[in-house]
Amino acid sequence: MKLFWIFARIGAFTIGGGYAMIPLIEKELVDKYAWLSKEEFVDALAIAQATPGILAVNIAVLTGHKLQGFKGSLIACLGSVLPSFLMILAIAMFFSEYQNNIYVDKMFKAIRPAVVALIAVPVLTTAKQVKINTKTIIIPIAAAILIWAYGISPIYIILAAGIGGWIIGRMERKKIV
Repeated sequence: MKLFWIFARIGAFTIGGGYAMIPLIEKELVDKYAWLSKEEFVDALAIAQATPGILAVNIAVLTGHKLQGFKGSLIACLGSVLPSFLMILAIAMFFSEYQNNIYVDKMFKAIRPAVVALIAVPVLTTAKQVKINTKTIIIPIAAAILIWAYGISPIYIILAAGIGGWIIGRMERKKIV
């Protein structure tokens, strides 16, 4: 049940979506409860980003499965999804008349810079955890440019990275053997 409430609390009080949730999820799963090691968290984050669906839900499912199998996946998933579902339902039912309210509009515009910061922090933290350095920084920069400037699908970037990693891994194994 603790798993449900952790993801429900994170889902209920995080503005900015999945990337803004990453530091909170890491703090709970890695630092507070030690359910995942730092390496496992980075791996779960990579898998969650590479698979279809919502980032936080994917991490919840992976963590739940590690801890309690299918039941844990279901509990963590519900905890992650339920707060957002209930909030959107309430907004749709009661607040639609306020959508053009100037104060509501200004409030959401004021929140935007905080959301950018909430997204930037996990990017920098993850870069440090996966040991991005001056030699390897070219990879994420090149990927970002290819996606942003040239409109290349992230799927092709992920496939190319996977193939490149496989080739490098085979080359390194041949040196060792």
